[in-house]
Parts: sequence; C-alpha cells; structure tokens
Amino acid sequence: MAKEKKTAARSAISDVVTRDYTIHLHKAVFGRSFKYRAPQAVKAIKTFAKKHMGTSDVRLDPQLNKEIWKQGIRNVPRRMRLRLSRKRNDEEDAKEKLYTYVQYVPVLNFKGLETTVVEE
Repeated sequence: MAKEKKTAARSAISDVVTRDYTIHLHKAVFGRSFKYRAPQAVKAIKTFAKKHMGTSDVRLDPQLNKEIWKQGIRNVPRRMRLRLSRKRNDEEDAKEKLYTYVQYVPVLNFKGLETTVVEE
C-alpha cells in the first residue's frame, strides 16, 4: 500500500507583500519582429508577475506602460526594475482574492541590484 502524500497548500491570502525585481526584457523580445516587441514585453512582464507572485490577476501601472512604450514599439528597454505588490481584492464579486500590481521603479544602474522586500 502506497501512502498518500499531503502537500501543504500555500495560502497566499496572508502574503500581502511588496518586492522589487529586475526583469531582463531583452530575453523576451530577442528575435521578435519589430511590430510585436513592446506588446511582447508587456506579456512577458505579466507572466513574470504571475510566476513570482502566484496570482492570476496582474494589473500594470500606467506609468510602467509609458516606460515600455517611451522609445516606440521597436526599442524596448533591455532591463527594467519593477515593484510587484500582492494586494487584497476588495471587490465583492471578485474571482480572485488577491491581485498583483506592477509598478516601474527608476534606477540609474542595474549593477549589484538584487530582489528586495519593500516595507510599505
């Protein structure tokens, strides 16, 4: 008889947290034709946030969208510093209890930056 393994389901409800990440967008848009680079960068940021925050509802800040599109559809920034905030969804008829809000963090240099937890 094989024993059944119990896996602890991670409860993300109590995990309201904010972290700063550096994402390498050049990986996502390399080889992509010019007219699809900025939209592909947006999709890559959303999948990055889903993976690292564990929520399927990801919302982008309008300022982040402006930074992606600032140099046009072709010239997406190679790297970006992002602030990912996992927040509670206060809407009554919400499917998900949590959502992720992604913001742009301006930095001068990416050397030596690591993922950090931000205290709000």
